[in-house]
Amino acid sequence: MKNLSAIAFAVVTVAAVGHAEAGLCGSAKYSSCPGSACSSVGVYSSARNACGMRYRTKREVVWEQQPYQVMRTVWDTVQEQVPVSVKRNVYETHYREEQYTVRKPVYNTTYTERVCNIRKPVYQTHYREVQCQVRKPVFNTCYRDVSYTVCKPHHHTTSHDVCYTVRVPHRETKHKTVTCRSWKVEKQQMTRTVVERVRRPVTETKTVNVRGGHWENRSHTVPGRVVWKRGVDECGCPTRCKVQCPPRTVCKRVWVPTCCQKQVQCTRYVWDCVTKQVPYTVCKRVPVCTTKQVPYTVCTWTCEQRTKKVTRCHTTWTRECVTKKVPYRTCTWKTECITKKVPYTTCTMTCQQVTRKIPHTTCTMTCETRTRKVPYTTCKQVCETKMVTRCKRVPRQECVTKMRCVRRVVCRQVPVCGNDCDPCGNGRRGGFFRRMARRMGNGLGNCGNGCGAGNGCGAGNGCGTDAGCGAAAPACAAPSCAAPCAEGCK
Repeated sequence: MKNLSAIAFAVVTVAAVGHAEAGLCGSAKYSSCPGSACSSVGVYSSARNACGMRYRTKREVVWEQQPYQVMRTVWDTVQEQVPVSVKRNVYETHYREEQYTVRKPVYNTTYTERVCNIRKPVYQTHYREVQCQVRKPVFNTCYRDVSYTVCKPHHHTTSHDVCYTVRVPHRETKHKTVTCRSWKVEKQQMTRTVVERVRRPVTETKTVNVRGGHWENRSHTVPGRVVWKRGVDECGCPTRCKVQCPPRTVCKRVWVPTCCQKQVQCTRYVWDCVTKQVPYTVCKRVPVCTTKQVPYTVCTWTCEQRTKKVTRCHTTWTRECVTKKVPYRTCTWKTECITKKVPYTTCTMTCQQVTRKIPHTTCTMTCETRTRKVPYTTCKQVCETKMVTRCKRVPRQECVTKMRCVRRVVCRQVPVCGNDCDPCGNGRRGGFFRRMARRMGNGLGNCGNGCGAGNGCGAGNGCGTDAGCGAAAPACAAPSCAAPCAEGCK
């Protein structure tokens, strides 16, 4: 892979160099072009101008995005109320009486007399005299003289005239005309048509199978059980043999189911549309302009001089010495001898005979028959109509904008070379590496595809890319050009 990349790079370089030196007959200088081939070419500048650039219209396909609209179906989920008839189980509780036997205990209490001796305490209270000394307080009230100083006030009143200025208001009432704008509400009664959906009950009669039954008392015979019985055979030896007991009759309650048909009234509701006229009131505010006289007051102030008497009070204080008697209490203790009685209690035990009754309880069980109510439940089905919310899908069409790729042909002008630029007459476009060099933008798509590097005559064959173009075309077609080209290709 590396060798192929190197070869491609070398070929592209050689092609670029050959195009760059196209003005030198396909080589780096004019000495490489044989004289017999280039003798009849003429001036190089005239041959260069004779080989002009040609253009052709090339169509290319371009893909561009174009919006378009399609209709798509969208499914919406809608909920609706559907009346459904359902059966509901109604359970009823009944009671039946049943007798049962209980054993009830009966308690009897008997008493036995018993004589016993007990010791009973007897309490007596006595008093004894006790002498003791106590101290009692004796209170006496005494008085002492206390001197203190007091201040007595002496009041003196003086008066004098004071002048002051006051502002006296003078008010005057005037009137002005004011236009007021008020709003008046006008009411207008109108009616509108309202369509309402009303549920109307529809009663139907259905036949329903009702399952019921009743209890029956049935009796059947149960064979007796087999027991071992001891006996004596003819020889007098004890033996054991199996003996079956006589059968017994057993009564039991059996539920007998029944099925009957009943006519049941079922009610379902149907939606009806009702149209009615509903009155409503429209209120409008209408502006009303009124004129009225509004009073207002104008106040003016005038200054006046006035006089008033101001009275002042002066107080002077004088000190005086006053004497008063202050009471106080004195306490002295006095000792006295008193006699008091102190109680005390004595206890003596006395014997006493007492008769006691000792209880004895006995229990006996008695049988008693009672009646109780045993509940049992019966079930019956009742038809009801319920409103069930169900969801259903409703289709609708909506417009959706999508993008798509549209093929469009675009025409543009590209430069090409005609047969005048091919002196050798082969007109080949070149091989793989030539096309690679053209794509890389080295300019090999111009007139250099005549007898250049891509026509089979190498860069050093004496027939350059631009040599023999235009006016030199007949010279390239002569036998003198074919031999050098063949020699150069060899």
